[in-house]
Amino acid sequence: MLSKKNKNAVLINELDNIAVACDDFQKDEKIHIKDKNIVLLDDIKMAHKIAINDIKNGEVILKYGVSIGSATQDIKLGELVHIHNMKSNYIAI
Repeated sequence: MLSKKNKNAVLINELDNIAVACDDFQKDEKIHIKDKNIVLLDDIKMAHKIAINDIKNGEVILKYGVSIGSATQDIKLGELVHIHNMKSNYIAI
């Protein structure tokens, strides 16, 4: 998990297809997750999600090893994963 200035992103569970930014990142910075060097396609704020694989429209977004939502469009490796390209699978009770 490296980038310029020792910035970090964390993979919470090995099953996850997103990592979580521990710092603010600029587009084109690099992180290293699961033996991959990933070039970020967007500015990504701390605590936001980063795609660590290509995710197809309709595919489940995994965080903590469980589904937190589904992609509403194709999401590329290194792209910000947020409300503009995913929907929640949580049900309000």
